[in-house]
Amino acid sequence: MKIKNILILAILAGSFCSCADLINPSIQNAQTEEQMFKDPSSAMGILGYAYGNLPFETKSTTDIATDDAVTNDLGSGYIKMAQGTWAANNDPMSQWQARKITIQYLNLFLKNVETVSWSKDPFRQAMFIDKLRGEALGLRALNMYYLLRNHGGWTSGGELLGVPIILEPEGVESDFNQPRASFQACVEQIFADIDEAMKLLPFDYVQLTDDNDVPQRYKEIGVQYAQEYNAVFGDSFSGRMSGRIAQTIKALVSLLAASPAYAEGTEVTYEDAANEAAAVLKHINGVAGVDPTGYKWFMEKKTLDALGSGQCPPEILWRGSINKGTEDYAFGISQEKDNYPPTLYGSGRINPTQNFVDAFPMANGYPITDPASGYNANDPYAGRDPRLAEYVIYNGATYKGTQIITGSYSSDNNGLNKISTSTRTGYYLRKLLRDDCDPNPSATNAQYHYPVYLRYTEIFLAYAEAANEAWGPTGKGSHGFSAYDVIKALHDRAGVGNDYLDSIQGDKDKMRQLIRNERRIELSFENKRFWDMRRWNLDLNETAKGIKIDQVGGALQYTKIDVEPRNYASHMYHGPIPETEVLKWSNLEQNKGW
Repeated sequence: MKIKNILILAILAGSFCSCADLINPSIQNAQTEEQMFKDPSSAMGILGYAYGNLPFETKSTTDIATDDAVTNDLGSGYIKMAQGTWAANNDPMSQWQARKITIQYLNLFLKNVETVSWSKDPFRQAMFIDKLRGEALGLRALNMYYLLRNHGGWTSGGELLGVPIILEPEGVESDFNQPRASFQACVEQIFADIDEAMKLLPFDYVQLTDDNDVPQRYKEIGVQYAQEYNAVFGDSFSGRMSGRIAQTIKALVSLLAASPAYAEGTEVTYEDAANEAAAVLKHINGVAGVDPTGYKWFMEKKTLDALGSGQCPPEILWRGSINKGTEDYAFGISQEKDNYPPTLYGSGRINPTQNFVDAFPMANGYPITDPASGYNANDPYAGRDPRLAEYVIYNGATYKGTQIITGSYSSDNNGLNKISTSTRTGYYLRKLLRDDCDPNPSATNAQYHYPVYLRYTEIFLAYAEAANEAWGPTGKGSHGFSAYDVIKALHDRAGVGNDYLDSIQGDKDKMRQLIRNERRIELSFENKRFWDMRRWNLDLNETAKGIKIDQVGGALQYTKIDVEPRNYASHMYHGPIPETEVLKWSNLEQNKGW
């Protein structure tokens, strides 16, 4: 980490919507700090490192470590973790090094941002300093959030600790033996960074057309024209850290801190979390802003294909670059190659579990365990929540014009456990995939995809969870809509009835279970389930189940089967500090049990 003396710049991927030319590093790859910040393009490369190293899991990966999915990739680190080999020296979930290195780069940038000549025009220079400093603060908050989520936890002494708070670039003379700050202190630092970032950044990057719309603080320093403002804050910068994105990060941090696994060690309440989520949602008019097709955003082909640079559809709050590349690392067809059934030239990697399928209610909204639901175990996919057919390929479903038979009577390799790329559960993944892609090696057809960083549905569900805990199912605080209103809006758009919702609107506990189930369904395979289960203190050890379907005398017989056990110890509700770090630094206390 001798960035004070020599900086080795990473080659940046185009992992955000636009302005790649502004954040690509200099061709030179070894410069002193002084040299680096004399050249604005090289200096921008330091900030660019943080964009190129965003912490989001942009393909479905971690759900296979939960009760929602398994994988036929038996070498996966997440399988091994879920079956008992998770350790402080073997942590597939670790964000420690990547986030700390990124924060180091951001601290270096923040130290020097005001010394760089970003523009010869003094007005633009002042605006560039504000914007770039705001971006760096927002990105530092994001990286700290991931450190807290992955590594914060309770110690043997009963303290809830976060990570060391490092606000200055570290060099050869720095004291690296720093203790972990309290979880609450880390939350406060994140909030401070976000609040400052929001003062400096535009809420969104837009083109002003009227000189009178230039913000007053810039008029006061002499900026007179919208053209000047647009050169720094215009829509060509869409996809960069903005006030809207920073505010959303604050809402996510608030929900984490208020959750059962952390609440006793923080001062953040569910009411605080509800208010922060509402602050984001008010900009889209609350529940009126629910995107009618947001639950299947990944299949809105016309919208997706027509997206311009930096544009986001109504459901998406922040995304990465759109592409249709055919390389393994690209998004154009890689998910389809991984997850299509074998007869469609896929590897069937992610297999939804019976546990997950059972979470879908009937179309009338009643859980399948409720006698009023009308569920028929001998015809289990009939009359279900329409989202089941959008998210899961089940036995007899038609996909890409082909009927997929996953039962034991299948005549092809789509059947249960037929070959190494067949389903292990009786189900294949449909969510996140485009049905107009074709992985056939002789006729490969890729289509546009983009990585999603933040969705509005996640924030609606964050509000519903927090509002229910703070004010009950129908309480609205000062925001004009309740947890009940959010769930009703999500049901309405998916075609799910609300009779059950209406029946529990006076029951906070049942509403909590419904909200958690809605989150499980709506955010499935987007790398949320593992973290939700931990922050709610849910049982991590529910065996992943599947369905064996036999054909006997022309009738189908359905038998639930155990597919894969889970073996999480009680201390694994909080992840470890890497063992190598604890061995190196005596002041770095490990979480309990690791």
